[in-house]
Amino acid sequence: MVALGFLAGLWTASRRGQREGVSAERILDLGPWLILGAILGARTLYVITFWREEFASRPPVEMLMVWRGGLVFYGGLIGASLSFILYTRLKKLPLWKGADILAPSIALGYVFGRIGCLMNGCCYGRPCDLPWAIRFPNQSFAWTQQHSLGLVHASDRSLAVHPTQIYEALLNLGLYGALAWLYRRKKFDGQVFATYLVCYAVLRSFVEMFRGDYPSYQHYLGGWATPAHLVSFATLAAGLVLLRVLPRAAQQRR
Repeated sequence: MVALGFLAGLWTASRRGQREGVSAERILDLGPWLILGAILGARTLYVITFWREEFASRPPVEMLMVWRGGLVFYGGLIGASLSFILYTRLKKLPLWKGADILAPSIALGYVFGRIGCLMNGCCYGRPCDLPWAIRFPNQSFAWTQQHSLGLVHASDRSLAVHPTQIYEALLNLGLYGALAWLYRRKKFDGQVFATYLVCYAVLRSFVEMFRGDYPSYQHYLGGWATPAHLVSFATLAAGLVLLRVLPRAAQQRR
């Protein structure tokens, strides 16, 4: 699903780039840079976040085994952003114009990634009794955590939990549509990307309140804040700064 997300994102970005005079080949050439940066960043932040539970007592080589799962989106966003900046420097491409081309496609690719999370059983929610709550199979990530807490028996499925993966997939699908609409009406380069940072930080913070996969010591503010809330705050701040600074820079260049 992550691979499908990359393909969908690159294809839509290449179509969008043609309207800006950026050839589809330039966008497709960017693909390997984004993929490598995203995977390295996503895995690095995952290892940092879950070091105590999964990696402290295991061989270091397991940190490289991404095929077993374990990728954090915010780390992927940071890694892909750094790769993108390097690519634009080497190829002498306009940074903020390129960021706007990619921004809606990031949201679209994320939709596929969260569906993958649902299929993998990771990033699950807190227990609840809502009509749309879902149960994961025996031996799944949710079941393992709940069994360790004595909440389910050895032969049970998991307790019903919030389908947080679906929440985020639907919200980001809506965000993709909103950013695609904004792209055709933007007033300065960087506006779409900055808006993405602000909107995604808010959406992610909302869904994080229903997440149930973090260990207890990674919960703050009475158990409702997670590590992703901290990164969301920084992301929100960065987006707001860009929305303030970039229009002024655009006016100075005129």
